[in-house]
Amino acid sequence: MKMTKKNYILVSLFALLMIPLGCKKGFLTQTNTFAATEGATFQKPQDVIAMVNSIYDTYQSSDLLKKSIWYYANFETHDWFNNGNDIVWNYYGIGADFYALPVFWDNAYIGIGRANAALDVIADTKAKGIITADLANRLTGEALFLRGMTYYYLGGTFGGVPLELKSGGVGLTPRATQDQVFAQVVADMKQAEGLLLSKTALATADLGRATKGAAYGYEGAAQMWLKNYSGALAAFNNTELTSNYHLLSNFVDVGEFDHQNSDESLFEVQFNITGSQSWDGGWQNGGEEAWIDDFSWPQEISGFGYDYGNPGLWYSYQAGDLRRAATIIGPGDQNVSPGIIAKWGGIKGYAVVQANYQSNPTVYSDGSGNPINTCGTLLHPWYGTDGTPRSGYYNSKKWRDPTLTGANGTSAIFGGQNQILLRYAEILLDRAECKIRTGDVAGGLADVKAVRNRAFGGSAPAVMQDGLTWDGKATSPITDPLQMVYSEYRHELTAEYSLFYDLRRAGPGVASAFIQNAYGTTSSTSQIVYPYGPTADGKTHGVWMTTLPANKDILPIPVSAIGLNPNLTQNPSY
Repeated sequence: MKMTKKNYILVSLFALLMIPLGCKKGFLTQTNTFAATEGATFQKPQDVIAMVNSIYDTYQSSDLLKKSIWYYANFETHDWFNNGNDIVWNYYGIGADFYALPVFWDNAYIGIGRANAALDVIADTKAKGIITADLANRLTGEALFLRGMTYYYLGGTFGGVPLELKSGGVGLTPRATQDQVFAQVVADMKQAEGLLLSKTALATADLGRATKGAAYGYEGAAQMWLKNYSGALAAFNNTELTSNYHLLSNFVDVGEFDHQNSDESLFEVQFNITGSQSWDGGWQNGGEEAWIDDFSWPQEISGFGYDYGNPGLWYSYQAGDLRRAATIIGPGDQNVSPGIIAKWGGIKGYAVVQANYQSNPTVYSDGSGNPINTCGTLLHPWYGTDGTPRSGYYNSKKWRDPTLTGANGTSAIFGGQNQILLRYAEILLDRAECKIRTGDVAGGLADVKAVRNRAFGGSAPAVMQDGLTWDGKATSPITDPLQMVYSEYRHELTAEYSLFYDLRRAGPGVASAFIQNAYGTTSSTSQIVYPYGPTADGKTHGVWMTTLPANKDILPIPVSAIGLNPNLTQNPSY
């Protein structure tokens, strides 16, 4: 029989559905069931659990998390920039052939395919008495949650995408509209809410699995995409969220290695590497979490330095906002991670700092005859070691794992830093936006104040305003309630996995106007030389700026996906 393109895709997808992508943590342990029949494979409860675990596993991909979702959530805002091969993000030049996009697309549809297959297997094994009704409910809820969450990120990134909702679907259907995609997210989450366990009811070994609270969180966010703000409020006000989650006392603890799966976290991708781990098997075979995080470290520490901060973000934090040091640090700033300070005394204890202090004291000295303990100095900013322009400002949210000693190749130990996709502070800000849009301005501002109070160590200033503009000018107080929410999205959530999604979700033109207001961007691609900040050594800050072009608020459909699916059309402007 001649193998048609569609048959080839079906066979290939079945193989992919059955092969683990690389498991890292406790409950994700699974068995390779490639080429096994359903009847022979699913004879024990653990077999069915392993199948559901394989859906979680699709998110343990650096190219999916970092180069797709994280890049989109942050590079699009111009708060962060790329300095590697992906520099096209800096001027919205991403193309349909960008290699991380098919990783995102393919992993997403593999995960969706696994979820659809799992739903059939769960129902069948429940009917046969292989699994109990309680376990079947929980696993069904997890499969629905993960399918819905995957469509959430697909719809937020690409707009409308094919909706595959039955086992055997391979992403060859025509594109649904963006609204149809988010309506499906709502439907999946609503079903999951009635089946999943509360976070407080999870066994310790299952910590990290989807919960009722996570489903309510994503349902509310999806309702906001549909502009159903009253429906979103109903989800956000559910007691699963309001009773089981709260803000941590100190903002810096949110991203700390010893606060993973905290009471603020609704859902995070689980990573756990112990002992030695080689990089030679590709990203799927280990080291992924280290790669996700130390991509953001200075090249002087990590050997990477592939993304760096916009100094304008550093200057935009209002005086007294403790989030700045825990989010973006520049010349003369210390890393404030309690874990790193406790283990190493700060970065001065890193092996790479100790070694290079002897051979290169100009770069690795604090200027007073000691190993450096700051992210560069005012006199000698850390612009990188390869001669390409960087700003000297870096992401301290991704610089928290104390087991990572700070140099690419100098340690065989990689950390196990989870990646938080949704947390309660974002729920409060989402709820604030919904309240304001439905007329409860006072209630919305109360939610904003709760987030800001934590940011300022207990009591936020009555007047909200940025510190300085990107070009060093004074700012005016922010008085419009929605602009207050947008500003808080930025200062609370930048360098995580949400910001640009939240700005685009707010409505046509909101993201573009917000970026224009924050950075005074122009219609032409140009390198900005900041008129303030550390330039004592005469080097130039490398930051590329341009106005968000029309229709570039969503990414192009991967060219490989269009080649396989004759029903797909490319997004405008690509």
